[in-house]
Amino acid sequence: MKPILPIVAVLLMAGCAQNSGTEHSGNERAQQYLGEEFSQPLNKAEQIASNQPRNLNAFAGQAHEVLQRSPSMAKTYQPLYEQLQAWVVNSGDPSQLANYGVQAAQLGGGDSKGNVLFTGYFSPVLELRHQPDGEYRYPVYGLPQCTSNCPTRAQIYDGALVGQGLELGYAANLIDPFIMEVQGSGFVHFGDDDSLEYFAYAGKNNKAYVSIGKVLIERGEVPKEKMSLKAIKQWVMQQDPMTVQALLEENPSFVFFQPKQAAPVTGSAGIPLLPMASVAGDRSLFPMGTPILAEVPLLNADGSWSGTHELRLLIVLDTGGAVKGNHFDLYHGMGEFAGTQAGHYKHFGRVWKLGLENSPTQDPWIMP
Repeated sequence: MKPILPIVAVLLMAGCAQNSGTEHSGNERAQQYLGEEFSQPLNKAEQIASNQPRNLNAFAGQAHEVLQRSPSMAKTYQPLYEQLQAWVVNSGDPSQLANYGVQAAQLGGGDSKGNVLFTGYFSPVLELRHQPDGEYRYPVYGLPQCTSNCPTRAQIYDGALVGQGLELGYAANLIDPFIMEVQGSGFVHFGDDDSLEYFAYAGKNNKAYVSIGKVLIERGEVPKEKMSLKAIKQWVMQQDPMTVQALLEENPSFVFFQPKQAAPVTGSAGIPLLPMASVAGDRSLFPMGTPILAEVPLLNADGSWSGTHELRLLIVLDTGGAVKGNHFDLYHGMGEFAGTQAGHYKHFGRVWKLGLENSPTQDPWIMP
């Protein structure tokens, strides 16, 4: 992925979910109200108190990827990663982090009560053909030679790029390539020769992004509380192709791809992403490589909150246009099952940015 890639939440409606933390009428979105009031985006925490179940094992693998592939991030974060891994092995009790020299800053949350939004994203597997036929007739494009005057989505659907040799393959519908655009990259399977490729982000048309999830909510097509990737796809399956195209054209932004063979899924930091170990975050608050301790909401199969959270160590390795402030996009992995899981996420948890005393990451409560 390109470092400036705006990886938006797969929910396609992050703007709608962002404000939910201010609703004190219930905690169906996993909000917690523990009495704290926060005046800053990052607030010094002398000690972390969390009694949630712990799942810290994925951190070591994701940290290893960072240290092996990025000398610059290794220089900054290796001492902190090593102390965190020692804490995982020997304790895992968040109240003991200070014994390992680890400092913490709690996020104030969108409601100033510590509730931080979690959405989810994944790597889709898109079925394509090399040549168009009666079923597979919707092109996926490489990057055209344009800058500020690139065509809109509607113009591209109307044939603005035809004849330029930019077609990378052909899909059976418009919604699946659109979802891969939202993710920023994805794997594609060519059924005509049974080959698998990775389509990386190559660029975009520099038009404003509009959430189709929000459009469907505003039209009354899908209730806000039921909005998810699954709900969007169910709505699409009930419509004719022209109606679907009209909806997608509400979003003028368009993403282009570059084929790569046997490439791992990487975030904007250029580091391979491991499922449930990495997140996209706001780069102005969380430089790439920043570790966070998070109470991640655990969901039931139907997407409802299970009633508990899970304490996880995550690393910020991606970013995105819709991922700002008190919002993280949790990477779930590859394929349809990961997509279903990711699509349910629009829930809240508590988050602490971590640093190490006497190191480049010390005092994490200071704004970068």
